[in-house]
Amino acid sequence: MPLSMYQACVPVFIRGLTVLAALLEKGAAHAAAAGADPAGLIDARLAPDMYPLSGQVQRASDTSKFAVQRLSQVEAPKFADEETTFEQLQQRIAATIEYLRGVSADKLEGAESRKITLAFGDFRQEFQGDDYLLTFALPNFYFHVTTAYGILRQAGVQIGKLDFLGPYPQS
Repeated sequence: MPLSMYQACVPVFIRGLTVLAALLEKGAAHAAAAGADPAGLIDARLAPDMYPLSGQVQRASDTSKFAVQRLSQVEAPKFADEETTFEQLQQRIAATIEYLRGVSADKLEGAESRKITLAFGDFRQEFQGDDYLLTFALPNFYFHVTTAYGILRQAGVQIGKLDFLGPYPQS
């Protein structure tokens, strides 16, 4: 049986967001153990022109839910990007996962050939659904998850590659 757009999309985003939530838990625990203000970690960034940790989580959330919205045509929730605590970031991840779980596989049937047009700033690009998912949405999603990992790691949070990869199903 061929891989479906649903399989290549929804479970992948849920897994990545679940990993991101676990990374944030370790970040919150690190701040508490160090007696540090968690806001310093949430506002940390790898470079001055990059989003802080909170922005990386927000973009990972947006990338996943709007990708599924574009491919499934099921309206995604809108969030105000006002999260300033680990708890609020966890709530955003949970709400994003709830939306993703609510999109059934049948809503993505035929999505591989659906026309997706992106336009923001000077960027304008048309994609076929499968190309959009594989060459734009998934790489963009993982960019933000990886950058969040990098921010936490740079701040001294004890995480490694296996934390980024997350748990695997037991067979």
